[in-house]
Amino acid sequence: MPGKKASEETRREQIVAAAYAVAARTGIDGLTVRAVAERAGLSHGLVHFHFESRNRLVGALLERVLALTSVLEVSADVAGIPGTLDRFHALLRREMERLSQAPAAVRLFLEFWALGTRDPAVRARISEALEGYRAAFRVLTAEVLRAEPAAFAGVTPDGLAAVAVSF
Repeated sequence: MPGKKASEETRREQIVAAAYAVAARTGIDGLTVRAVAERAGLSHGLVHFHFESRNRLVGALLERVLALTSVLEVSADVAGIPGTLDRFHALLRREMERLSQAPAAVRLFLEFWALGTRDPAVRARISEALEGYRAAFRVLTAEVLRAEPAAFAGVTPDGLAAVAVSF
């Protein structure tokens, strides 16, 4: 399948996008190098050239899924909300909307979570990503607790961040 020459970064992105599409349809267990190559319109040898093995391709897919599900970005409109508690509520709403619009990513995250029960490397990577997600929330939860101490007596920034992430 000769094709147009693309940069290594572009080709890797094409392959990971195809892997995401295949896994969204078949699940992680159904992900094969041949199916990804077919979806990307490439030879399976080219997929192997860029990822060496199915395991490395699955690792790249995990990174894509984590980027879609466990990275907190506070938009300018949310950051500009004057009340700390109102800003926190808006951020929670925005995250719930964002994740509800990405059901394939959430389903794949949960599949990787289950895979992590058998694979220590996957478990460690998910734990690291979720800690980063909690840490991003922790900044705002600390502000909420300083602004509303009576409303959250006995609550810690870590505890409130953990609740936020669990949504």
